[in-house]
Amino acid sequence: MTPPGGRWDADEALEQLYAAHWRELVRLSVLLLRDVGAAEEVVQDAFVAVHGRWDRIRDPAKALAYLRQSVVNGSRSALRHRAVVHRHLAAQPPPATAPGADERSLVAARREAVLDAMRALPERQREVLALRHYLDLSEAEIADALGISRGSVKSHASRGSARLRELLASYLEDRS
Repeated sequence: MTPPGGRWDADEALEQLYAAHWRELVRLSVLLLRDVGAAEEVVQDAFVAVHGRWDRIRDPAKALAYLRQSVVNGSRSALRHRAVVHRHLAAQPPPATAPGADERSLVAARREAVLDAMRALPERQREVLALRHYLDLSEAEIADALGISRGSVKSHASRGSARLRELLASYLEDRS
């Protein structure tokens, strides 16, 4: 069922793909992630990505294959992130005592300090650090996502990390 003019626009095409293949793509992701909620997020992100790149898809008949590959890649990324989180949680020693009454406010203050420090970074450094540490993307994935070279990713990550350390150190000094 081809539209008049021979080509769907992004909204129409994604609507058709969504209606026909949503469940299949979620099942694929569930098989990889073993988590329905995370699988639905991965599939939704894949549809959003395809929508944003629809004008670059040369053969709309291959959009489903592109979606499948996006779902597999997104699932892999989610698994990598899950492994990193698990590794960091396992590396932390168990708390020696019950948290103090002010623990929540200290955690909130630290979180706010980190967010303030991130906001103080230049936009590109902030983007690179967020993609690296929050989404656990590789340098190549970050370069692809931002449309910059891997060398630029390394440079922005190095400068951003150094500046973030400085900002957080000054925050700690101010609190002392």
